[in-house]
Amino acid sequence: MPSSWRRRMRIALLTYSTKPRGGVVHTLALAEAFARAGHAVTVWALARGGDTGFSRPVDPAVDVRLVAVPEIEGETVGERILRSIALLGDAFSGAFDVVHAQDCLTANAVGRARGYAGLWRTVHHLDRFTTPELAACHERALVEPAALVCVSEAVASEVRAGWGREPAVIANGVEAARFAAAADAGAGAAWRARYGRHVLAVGGIEPRKGTLDLVSAMARLPGVPLVIAGGDTLFDYRPYRDEVFARAAELGVEPVVLGPVAHDELPGLVAGAAVFAFPSTQEGFGLAAMEALAAGVPLVTRDLPVLREVFAGAARFADGPPGFAREIGEVLAGSDVDPAHATVGRALAAAHTWEAAAAAHLNLYRRRVTG
Repeated sequence: MPSSWRRRMRIALLTYSTKPRGGVVHTLALAEAFARAGHAVTVWALARGGDTGFSRPVDPAVDVRLVAVPEIEGETVGERILRSIALLGDAFSGAFDVVHAQDCLTANAVGRARGYAGLWRTVHHLDRFTTPELAACHERALVEPAALVCVSEAVASEVRAGWGREPAVIANGVEAARFAAAADAGAGAAWRARYGRHVLAVGGIEPRKGTLDLVSAMARLPGVPLVIAGGDTLFDYRPYRDEVFARAAELGVEPVVLGPVAHDELPGLVAGAAVFAFPSTQEGFGLAAMEALAAGVPLVTRDLPVLREVFAGAARFADGPPGFAREIGEVLAGSDVDPAHATVGRALAAAHTWEAAAAAHLNLYRRRVTG
């Protein structure tokens, strides 16, 4: 690493959850890469539901500070957001060269505790909130931090257009070797034996993940199993889940809903899929889809500018249920894995390393810290 990055820095990263959501995965991987580069890293996170740790082991070189958010029966989402901000803001302490929030909630908490001057904030994707507390939280976390980072140029363009700010763009890394190794070791075989030649979606059932469109698409592919993994978010999506399940029943689709999958089992689950479906309507990068490419699994994704930016040449693009059904069907009609496609996808995933992401962040930090 260049000498300009070698001076030991004290870095605080903050994330809103201990669950395996994309921003949380990003936070932990980045923290561990900073620690490997010799920096002192502390990760602060809100812990709900009695959680006492993250969903996976964390490198002991990273100092982890969890702030408990006890459940309160009958509390609204807005009330829970404000209480979470207050709890984290009250708990946050320490002397750091860099304080970097990975979401709007923790950005508000640090802003409440220390002010926004000097605060970094990563915009993983832009949300559209209707809850007043969330809308205000989202706005403050775009306007007030001293510096913004986006994980793709497409999201940075939205920030420029909507808020007149100029974010730095640093792409996500991906644990490509972990997913490639699982595929090469045959870890997907058990999942294929259980579910057959199936379509996999990771991210849970929520509006942003486009689950309703995917269920509608699968109705055009009778007999093809659909497996959905993931979940555990801050918000209450039960009405949308009810809508998805009602639509599935109406169409005769019976999705297998796994919920959160253990960290060690996820690479095998991904490697076992015949197709990875990624129908998200809002994304900042698409980390789960990149993991599928690392495992050599064909990817069908929604045709969004951000996903064109990240996955062009390595994915099939579709719009709406007919398009997803057509593209998934064409993959299933061919061989299990197209070697040429798998090679392109694996190479793309392997090119996104957490070491490179960490080095880019450290370069930005150093310029601002030293002036």
